[in-house]
Amino acid sequence: MSHQSDLIASDIEAYLKQHEQKQLLRFITCGSVDDGKSTLIGRLLFDSKMLYEDQLAQLEADSVKVGTTGGKFDPALVTDGLKAEREQGITIDVAYRYFSTAKRKFIIADTPGHEQYTRNMATGASTADLAVILVDARHGVLTQTRRHSFIVSLLGIRHVVVAVNKMDLVEFSEARFNQICESYRGFAARLDLPDLHFIPISALDGDNVVEPSQRMAWYRGATLMNFLESVYIGSDRNLRDFRFPVQWVNRPNLDFRGFCGTIAAGTIRPGEEVTILPSRQKSRVKDIVTFDGNLAEAFAPLAVTLTLQDEVDASRGDMIVRSGNLPRSADTFDAMLVWMNQDAMVPGKTYLFKHTSQTLTGTVETLAYRIDVNTLHRSPAPNLELNEIGRVRVSLNAPIHFDPYRNNRGTGSFVVIDRLSNATVGAGMILEHTPDPARRAIWDDVPAAGEPVTSDEASLVTADERRARFGQKPVTVLLTGLTGSGKTAIAVATERKLFDAGRAVARIDGEQLRRGLSSELGYTAEDRSENLRRGAHLAASLNDAGLICLASFVAPNDAVRQRVGNTIGQQRFLVVHVATPLEVCRGRDTKGQYARADAGELPHFPGVTAPYEVPPEPDLVIDASQDSIDSCGDAILRMLSEKGYIR
Repeated sequence: MSHQSDLIASDIEAYLKQHEQKQLLRFITCGSVDDGKSTLIGRLLFDSKMLYEDQLAQLEADSVKVGTTGGKFDPALVTDGLKAEREQGITIDVAYRYFSTAKRKFIIADTPGHEQYTRNMATGASTADLAVILVDARHGVLTQTRRHSFIVSLLGIRHVVVAVNKMDLVEFSEARFNQICESYRGFAARLDLPDLHFIPISALDGDNVVEPSQRMAWYRGATLMNFLESVYIGSDRNLRDFRFPVQWVNRPNLDFRGFCGTIAAGTIRPGEEVTILPSRQKSRVKDIVTFDGNLAEAFAPLAVTLTLQDEVDASRGDMIVRSGNLPRSADTFDAMLVWMNQDAMVPGKTYLFKHTSQTLTGTVETLAYRIDVNTLHRSPAPNLELNEIGRVRVSLNAPIHFDPYRNNRGTGSFVVIDRLSNATVGAGMILEHTPDPARRAIWDDVPAAGEPVTSDEASLVTADERRARFGQKPVTVLLTGLTGSGKTAIAVATERKLFDAGRAVARIDGEQLRRGLSSELGYTAEDRSENLRRGAHLAASLNDAGLICLASFVAPNDAVRQRVGNTIGQQRFLVVHVATPLEVCRGRDTKGQYARADAGELPHFPGVTAPYEVPPEPDLVIDASQDSIDSCGDAILRMLSEKGYIR
């Protein structure tokens, strides 16, 4: 259904071109039962003149036969098309309607209000840009209103309109409208609803739906239709992180091999370097092929075929991403799970998990808690029943490549399928990565300051014997500074100098540690702390063996650096601040990390999107922008000699 236009009669090609270029807005209507969701959509289409004459005639006849308005025109019948819906006067399944105005194209999902059909509501909301949550002015905010609001927040819908309906039944009272707004704000304060608006309406009579209401002159905001046409959604899509799950390899002849799929996020152009996961092979995009011809640029959510310059091995389930911007790869992750089946979710039971173009077997390893949607209270539970929501840890039989749902809906969501019935039984949203508490030691368990982690009593070789053998005192030198400051290069040069001088020396690098011992960690403050903790224990073991350890880490937090000293032992721990200025570090950035941090793509980047705390009393300060790497290494050797660790 489309709006009326003179171009339809005069120039159909121009009309179609104009219609094709309009922005599409997907939105849902939700709320408690009988709040007027279907009536609102019917009124919206009727007042916008989006219904054909034969439809209107049929609706008028149906209004007399099965309507709920006493024989008058019943707008709810526009979307309540099922026989059971018309007989009961309720919405059971999700009904979609398509229409356009001069400014925008719309897809409406009319979702059920009954608790029994919450799963249908979650399905309709999964692709929406905006939610219209209806509240009956007589009853105010109800349980199902809260449940739907929580699901809207959970699914990451940023734009929410609370339409206070049936204002005609409360005599268009401004006081009642304000009371409901305050009540809803009190509940929504604990949810993630960044763009929240309130509109008083009467869906049955059309007040403030398309045209302003003369009976609510006290309301001076936009009508619902005006808001839908003007709300800005351009920044909602993730156009930074290119993600292309491969659905099919197209090989029609020996001269063509293309990878088909739908772009889940980001943009791509011919010539850009890409990485194929999980093999991590690299290539460059040769062409972006579509039925209508090759494209100079493609973006989400286009369905395209990519051809690459090199012959690489990729198949269904693999993911093509831009090199240097990789998703997480893991076989375990935390998620919020909405359960949609009569049979309860049982932790440990094997299900199928469909993520992008992959379907894997796995289990819900643990159920951390269940959420009460009325109070948002978290409580322990043995399982999840129909329509319940909880936080779970999922364990799969193979790794998947994903982003947190908040960053990317396409790669951050999954569905759970029963292996026997093949029915979809759950839908999940992957959460930000937090290391498994069961696998993380606690800093507070570290011995008190000055006491090393291990004791010489654990070995038959004493510390004095090691000092006599190596001719040195063991020590850990922590080189801390911003990314690009030269920490690693200085540590490498110093290691060479110490080795040439006959010293027993080893080197630990923070990024190198992440490729092995800390491969599952991210870059949050907590993960950086954990990476440094692991490095501290490794350095302590090297010191126990009598070695000098050079450790290069960003280590942005001073309190964490102090804990490293406590772990290793303050008498064998030195801090060297590589104080290269930020501007110089930016100039040395070959990986483009500072540019990505400036663009908001790296939210925990010290010096830009996260703080770097300068060591208050370092043992040595060096500046790799003023002195050469070789000179910085000599300065560290002098410090070790002056403090008696080497002669």
